[in-house]
Amino acid sequence: MKKTLLTAALLVATLPLSLAQDSLKVKIRPYGFVRNYLTFDSRKTYCVTGGEYNMQPYDIDTVDGVDLNDVPSMQLQALTSRFGLEVSGPRFRGWSFGGRLEGDFGGFGDHNTVLRLRLAYMRMARSGDRVAQELVVGQDWHPMSGSIMPDVLGMASGAPFRPHSRAPQVRATMYWGSVGYTAALLWQLQYMNNGPKGATDSSSTASVSFAHNALWPEAFLGLNFKQGGWYAQVGVDAQLLRPRMHAQVGGIMRRVDETVASISPTLYAQYVADAWSVKFRTLLAQNTSHLNQLVGYAVTAVGQDGTWSYKPMNATISYLNVAWRVAGTADNGLKANLFLGYMKNLGAGTSLYDFGGGRYRIYMKGGEEFVHLNSLWRVAPSLCYSLKAVTFGVEYELTAATYGDIASDGSVALNENLRNVMNHRVCAMVRYSF
Repeated sequence: MKKTLLTAALLVATLPLSLAQDSLKVKIRPYGFVRNYLTFDSRKTYCVTGGEYNMQPYDIDTVDGVDLNDVPSMQLQALTSRFGLEVSGPRFRGWSFGGRLEGDFGGFGDHNTVLRLRLAYMRMARSGDRVAQELVVGQDWHPMSGSIMPDVLGMASGAPFRPHSRAPQVRATMYWGSVGYTAALLWQLQYMNNGPKGATDSSSTASVSFAHNALWPEAFLGLNFKQGGWYAQVGVDAQLLRPRMHAQVGGIMRRVDETVASISPTLYAQYVADAWSVKFRTLLAQNTSHLNQLVGYAVTAVGQDGTWSYKPMNATISYLNVAWRVAGTADNGLKANLFLGYMKNLGAGTSLYDFGGGRYRIYMKGGEEFVHLNSLWRVAPSLCYSLKAVTFGVEYELTAATYGDIASDGSVALNENLRNVMNHRVCAMVRYSF
């Protein structure tokens, strides 16, 4: 007992000495911007967030010789105007603590003017002469999204060619000099996988239940390298879904045990210099609809007990972004950018289950509208001029999609029924930051 009291007394006595070298101060910095987009689309496109988040043009839909999707549109919106609080402190025993709370108005609602939580996390980090560590807990960017974004003006930030997601997570990063790793466990909230609407419904819906019912969180592991202007990462993302909990067989509802697992390896590399940068990512994507990509999963077999078997759909998805400062400085000058993106549907690698008449059940972002997608590409040059807090920009996006007949493995048959559609989007942006 006396030894315990003596130890406690020594800890109390030395605590002021520890605090003298650290700081218990907490600093709060508000930030944000008012951002308006004026967009023109030459064709009806699949968009989210009030039309600002451009994904791809719709397939041809002909009635009496008229393509119903060949319709231009224009709009001006400020939904993605943003505000946030960045908190730093305290510092204690070599660890620095901080956090961020951020929102905008691009949430769910009839008019998409609902307050939306973007970021809400706590961060703790420490760095020494040879080792640097960081732990993040809360809602933050997905490890494949984050700070490694292309320099485009469009609100989609390069999606669906760039993985795009913010998710509740626990993420750890450690570096030994220029080499390190990033490991994360993630749960779904705003960005979700698609799946069956119900026990017998073949239509598709997006829901967090498919991931939450599987119990296991999504996992990401990446090996990192950074030195000078170089940053590179080789990583893999894995997830498990449970699409249905029940199935109706012979008029009787039964419990079923169905899962679909997916693994998506990725490579990212960038070089950033004073006046220019090059960024590249390629991804062998499996079932990445929760990353705002057009890749899902499909039913491959139906058991006598009503259980469905699944396989993830596969796709190769890549982008290249080149940016350079034409004149001036980083916060007061003219900047040019070129974004190139490409996606190819590779199918499931095995035959899908035919529910009759060549009907397959493929669950992906956007639903049944895009199961006929063969490939997608985009070219997007842009110019922006910054004058301290004010930025003016204009961007042209050419997005082209190829549709066709579904093959038995979920890919698209390369026959005479292939059809190409294009959307020309012109985006003008003005932003005032504070």
